[in-house]
Amino acid sequence: MPTPILMPALSPTMTEGNLAKWMVKEGDTVSPGDVIAEIETDKATMEVEAVDEGKIGKIVVADGTEGVAVNAVIAYLLEEGESADDIPADGGEAAAAPAPKKEEAPKEEPKQEAPKQEAKPAAAPAPQQSAPAKSSGGRVFASPLAKRMAEQAGLDLNDVAGSGPNGRIVKADIEKAMAGGAPKKAAAQSAAPAQAPAAAAAAPAQAPSPDVPGLPSYKEIPNTNMRKVIAKRLTESKQFAPHFYLTIDCEIDELLKVRKDLNAKSDKYKLSVNDLVIRASAIALKQVPAANATWTEKAIRIYDQVDISVAVAIEGGLITPVIRDAGSKGLIEISASMKDLATRARDGKLSPEEFQGGTFSISNLGMFGIKDFAAVINPPQGAILAVGAGEQRAVVKDGALAVATVMSCTLSVDHRVVDGAVGAEFLAAFKKLIEDPLTMLL
Repeated sequence: MPTPILMPALSPTMTEGNLAKWMVKEGDTVSPGDVIAEIETDKATMEVEAVDEGKIGKIVVADGTEGVAVNAVIAYLLEEGESADDIPADGGEAAAAPAPKKEEAPKEEPKQEAPKQEAKPAAAPAPQQSAPAKSSGGRVFASPLAKRMAEQAGLDLNDVAGSGPNGRIVKADIEKAMAGGAPKKAAAQSAAPAQAPAAAAAAPAQAPSPDVPGLPSYKEIPNTNMRKVIAKRLTESKQFAPHFYLTIDCEIDELLKVRKDLNAKSDKYKLSVNDLVIRASAIALKQVPAANATWTEKAIRIYDQVDISVAVAIEGGLITPVIRDAGSKGLIEISASMKDLATRARDGKLSPEEFQGGTFSISNLGMFGIKDFAAVINPPQGAILAVGAGEQRAVVKDGALAVATVMSCTLSVDHRVVDGAVGAEFLAAFKKLIEDPLTMLL
């Protein structure tokens, strides 16, 4: 029997992804290790390799398909002696559709209607076919492709009969509805005034609509998986993590001098201010381990190892590659690791373990001339350090006015994890290292 190729889970939290591109076509022969497709996750575009030898018998999910559920069938692999005729007839659209939520499945199982529909699909009237596609809350179950087709055609899914598993609406149902002249959305909405109170009740919980009179013309850029995940995670961070902020000013003239002297000693490396900030943060976290922590409902986790996530801007969003065990790495090693991670992050070539699981984050906008800012905590971490630009400022030294290069740094803290005194202690240790950079070389 043909072997199904499933949508892989490329990270522990991945539930769906976009099938960006097939690297093979139907009829191609593949061997273990051959790259067969590129999958776009919320953080990167990753290559998927074949695990078995055979011939691509059928591609179920086309290039550019979004929202493909993990473990959905995306293609079939034929072994020796097998042909396309051996591929299951229902192995296409229905297999690629995301499965219903677990809490909804038990409501369907006790009913005896489903087996009857399978036994006599031709005799089942349209109302009985469409009923299983809706949960008790009025939700319609449909494959991603069917939803897109219905939206483009202006069809109301409530008026479409589903012929897929458990009444799910699939591509063939939309095509049938379009051919039969199914009601459009506008007509369906006007014919269903009973739904208006429910929609009105839900409106206050939704974000304000951008469609207001008087706006100029615009173009829409579809949200990528990365953009959606950034929005979701940072919204949750602000909602659930009680942020507070601590800002400290660091004089960095000595740090700039040490950096210049070190870079002049060899052409094999080129240290940046950010490299020194990472090193200082790692040492400060080892000195104040209570700041290297995350919150759980049962306990606060204080980590033995310092893994620092560093925000890197990439096309369409940002990603936080992790410098593992930064507390035990020297400046040259940190610099080399950061350059490699940042380059591969912008190329979309990071593996999940390279951008997940940090214990503390750094976001540096100093290179853009930003004086100071407050970053949003990267959950489930307990803190993030926002680093501003070094600039010439008037300072008072020994009672006299002087000029120094000052860098403002703001620590955003989850108050469930880190109290004000702990945050202040961390910043004091960080400031001491930044202003006396030779101590971080010991």
